[in-house]
Amino acid sequence: MFDESTPRLGLPYVLAAQAQKHIPINESLARLDGLVQLAVESRVVAAQPVSPVGGGVWILPAGATGAAWSGQAAGTLMRFEAGAWEAISPAEGVLAWVKDENQLVAFDGAAWAPLSASFKSLTAAASPGLANTRLEIREEETALVGATTSTAMVIPSRAIVLAVSTRTTVAVTGAAAYSCGVAGDASKFGGSLGVARNSSNVGVIGPTAFYSDTPVLLTAAGGSFTGGKVRVAVHLLRFDTPAAV
Repeated sequence: MFDESTPRLGLPYVLAAQAQKHIPINESLARLDGLVQLAVESRVVAAQPVSPVGGGVWILPAGATGAAWSGQAAGTLMRFEAGAWEAISPAEGVLAWVKDENQLVAFDGAAWAPLSASFKSLTAAASPGLANTRLEIREEETALVGATTSTAMVIPSRAIVLAVSTRTTVAVTGAAAYSCGVAGDASKFGGSLGVARNSSNVGVIGPTAFYSDTPVLLTAAGGSFTGGKVRVAVHLLRFDTPAAV
């Protein structure tokens, strides 16, 4: 026995003896237009836009405001078309491209997270006692401000770093270039890096061990950062001890 809508996307079915069949069909087409190859405007805008683009979709942050947005749960998709808003509850596993972040995020059933954070480690080798060697990638988009900006993520203690790669996701302002490194070696992973959007660098180094948690530093050249964002990825090896007996 069918419900009145599909279980995952909530597309309304055309029922037997349905009057005005074009209504549920058009509603389904509109929802598919919003959800297929989903691209959202933002997931941080909290104030309902005054003049939203037709077909635009937003991921609501906590505390969203506005006649249609207020009271909706954080993580809800809000789609605008023909002068009206539609709230859509995402299904687990839905992917969305976030336009103002230039990255892909995934819904895990409770929250949206960058896809890169969901697939960050691979066990390269394991011993009979469950000691592991893991290849891991830690990634973060960092907003730039001041002379030097530190990442919130760290190179973990007792990891061996192979490379740190960067991509400028939002054009950098206030500086002519920047360096990527750590305290005491500001350009360890690259210097004179590009400030234009999509400038990138792979800072390959000889495998280097770190013995304490160490943030990555982005240091301005030719001025101080007044804006811009850089996505930083740390490519490293980590080691797990044998399991307890």
